[in-house]
Amino acid sequence: MQHTDPNPDPNPIPARTPTPPGTPPGSPLDAASHAPELVARLRAAGCVFAEDEARLLCRTARGADELADMAARRIAGEPLEHVLGWAAFAGLRIAVGPGVFVPRPRTEFLVRRAAACVPEGAAPLVVDLCCGSGAVGAALLAACGGRGELHAVDIDPAAVRCARRNLAGPGRHVHEGDLFAPLPTRLRGRVEVLTANVPYVPTGDLPLLPPEARDHEPRPALDGGPDGLALLRRVAAQAPEWLAPGGTLLTETSSAQAPEAARVLAGAGLEVTVTTEEEPPATVLAARRP
Repeated sequence: MQHTDPNPDPNPIPARTPTPPGTPPGSPLDAASHAPELVARLRAAGCVFAEDEARLLCRTARGADELADMAARRIAGEPLEHVLGWAAFAGLRIAVGPGVFVPRPRTEFLVRRAAACVPEGAAPLVVDLCCGSGAVGAALLAACGGRGELHAVDIDPAAVRCARRNLAGPGRHVHEGDLFAPLPTRLRGRVEVLTANVPYVPTGDLPLLPPEARDHEPRPALDGGPDGLALLRRVAAQAPEWLAPGGTLLTETSSAQAPEAARVLAGAGLEVTVTTEEEPPATVLAARRP
């Protein structure tokens, strides 16, 4: 489960979904004939990037009936990515569906920071907790040239089903369960990169989230407890026994939470570095086992 900012983003689901590499220029529908009316309907429903969304819907729909259904779902407020069945993330097309957390563009910064922890040409042992759709693990292994062994974990059965679609293939394993509990014990003390994009929205801020997130994404993927750091504390408590010496835990928070999150990780005996990116705004903590 990847997660929204505890200082709710005005657009936690990307308002503009770029066309991922490899998307064919044509579609089963003539976008030029369908788009004008669709753009007007989307704009009337409050979609800021109505032209882009109309183009994506036309490219994805396999016929006029399916386009009408997809348009009705989007106009009713369903996230665009759920309607399309995929999200663009780090140059990949990630399968998503109703009830599954949509990967955010800012989380691509977490992937880049994780990839920077992997020596060139290495095949890392990676664990991705709260994996949601599996976007972080898929993008990280892609950044490593497809090399490495990945174990992704989520407690939500819908997310697990989705992650198994995105992480099919040798060396990719998806486990259903709570944090470290379902992982093979043979991984203890061997994990080189541990990504944990835990939920970090404070419970009291959930009503402030836009309806796309609040009404269509699973609450456990958003709710980080009273201060947004409840799950991070649980991860930090167990991470040292799973990390290899020199292995790194990486997690995303808001900038406001970063100082307390760093104290939590340091309190577990990890060496913490905080890095930020301006556009889109992102804060990542890297916590290395000495």
